[in-house]
Amino acid sequence: IKCKAAVAWEAGKPLSLEEVEVAPPKAHEVRIKIIATAVCHTDAYTLSGADPEGCFPVILGHEGAGIVESVGEGVTKVKPGDTVIPLYIPQCGECKFCKNPKTNLCQKIRITQGKGVMPDGTSRFTCKGKQIYHFMGTSTFSEYTVVADISVAKIDAAAPLDKVCLLGCGISTGYGAAVNTAKVEPGSTCAVFGLGGVGLAVIMGCKIAGASRIIGIDIKKEKYAKAKEFGATECVSPEDFKKPIQEVLVEMTDGGVDYSFECIGNVGVMRAALEACHKGWGVSVIVGVAAAGQEISTRPFQLVTGRTWKGTAFGGWKSVDNVPKLVTDYMSKKIKVDEFVTHTLPFDKINEAFELMHTGK
Repeated sequence: IKCKAAVAWEAGKPLSLEEVEVAPPKAHEVRIKIIATAVCHTDAYTLSGADPEGCFPVILGHEGAGIVESVGEGVTKVKPGDTVIPLYIPQCGECKFCKNPKTNLCQKIRITQGKGVMPDGTSRFTCKGKQIYHFMGTSTFSEYTVVADISVAKIDAAAPLDKVCLLGCGISTGYGAAVNTAKVEPGSTCAVFGLGGVGLAVIMGCKIAGASRIIGIDIKKEKYAKAKEFGATECVSPEDFKKPIQEVLVEMTDGGVDYSFECIGNVGVMRAALEACHKGWGVSVIVGVAAAGQEISTRPFQLVTGRTWKGTAFGGWKSVDNVPKLVTDYMSKKIKVDEFVTHTLPFDKINEAFELMHTGK
């Protein structure tokens, strides 16, 4: 199939709209017509050149939704015409990770996915005679893409794809961090550092879990109104205080919060989030992805005295099983999705979408 795709030819340059050729799916692969895609900081991180796993030229994108166009031999779970969300964390159901209820990190195709190729070691994209790499096993910045059959979730055909594409990463990640990873309890006090899309999804999760106090932390005060719509009870800016924000939060909450979430990817903020937790039982979850090679630090005494530091990927959801359920929860108004959408642009304005994201709009 010949179609349009936004190709990243090299690091640090804008995406280029090109005609690409998308090969048919091989065994255990699915070709999808992408109807809608969102942009995420992870795409921008790889595009910047800072990602050591980044390969170029590449078709980025990992928050998408579409319709199955064709399937390779051996594919049984989806058929042409099915409505689907591609998954950057697959679920094979066979590896020891999939068989363990404690994790959602399927490892079946991890190595080839990280190298920007399909499980057989080759690419399905070509442009101007050159092979183009895949990204996160999804490559949603293309009108057609090919994914492994374990990297696709069949969803309700009635779902609006320009909304539910967000369940492919950001919303699911934040919401799951609260309800799966932290297991926020009714009546608890929570702090959410970073009020972008993922932070708002954490706030939504904390509220649904019954938290009584949800404190949003961000230096951009224009984000506070939206955070309160999602359930934040109050918002604070670290720039308004002379002392470290963790000390402010400990004072505000009589000893610290029960749960904190870092949704930025800043290692200094990760430390603040842990140290804002209550002695004896506070749990801090790292949701934001820091740049490669960075390290976290705190005094071991913080952990000795009963705080827990955790991390989460894709909110702990086993993807094939749970993404369809998240779509159903959205359709039955249990979770918000529409409210996360600020702008809807045509595909050829994708670079403008990145600019809007970088400015926090």
